[in-house]
Amino acid sequence: MPHIDVKMFPGRMMNKKNLAEKLLKTAAEELQIPAENLSVSVEDVDPKKWNEEVGAATPDDKIYAGKMFRAE
Repeated sequence: MPHIDVKMFPGRMMNKKNLAEKLLKTAAEELQIPAENLSVSVEDVDPKKWNEEVGAATPDDKIYAGKMFRAE
């Protein structure tokens, strides 16, 4: 059961459910599995806690696309 965990700064004016559904559909197609076998969560992370909870907690070798943001 693959799970996709999206973490971002709060305050984005967007529909998180819509984002999750699009990610779920794309992942199901790519993995060639039913969407029912996947889950997606979207979590807001306080910018002051970003490095501690996300940036430092995610090793570079686990990032497969893009670049991890780490606050200065």
